[in-house]
Amino acid sequence: MGFLLVFVGSGIGGMARHGVGLLALRWFGIGFPIGTLAINIVGSLLMGVVAEYWALKSGLPQPARLFLTTGILGGFTTFSAFSLETAVLWERGQPLSSVAYVAASLVLSVGALFAGLWLIRMLDARGIL
Repeated sequence: MGFLLVFVGSGIGGMARHGVGLLALRWFGIGFPIGTLAINIVGSLLMGVVAEYWALKSGLPQPARLFLTTGILGGFTTFSAFSLETAVLWERGQPLSSVAYVAASLVLSVGALFAGLWLIRMLDARGIL
């Protein structure tokens, strides 16, 4: 049942992300990725609201939490999960781990993206693609 909840929620979140992205392009153009920035901020805010409400009230059943956090918000932006994990490390009294997680995520993820770009360009230049 959990996989179905995540599947449906992710579809809803992905459609919302696509819609926000299209609106941002229409309203602001391509000069700055305002749509992605807005998605990351709003998704992180909502993740904080859902996670804290669930922690304080303990009334949100596990299937609802799975649908909302991993499903809808995960489909909307994985940045919200990154933000929550960073905050959890910080609040557990592990500020160095929190900062290291942020730095490693940014440097390694952007580095991996550039590595992927380089790999495909190299394969294309050699006629492999």
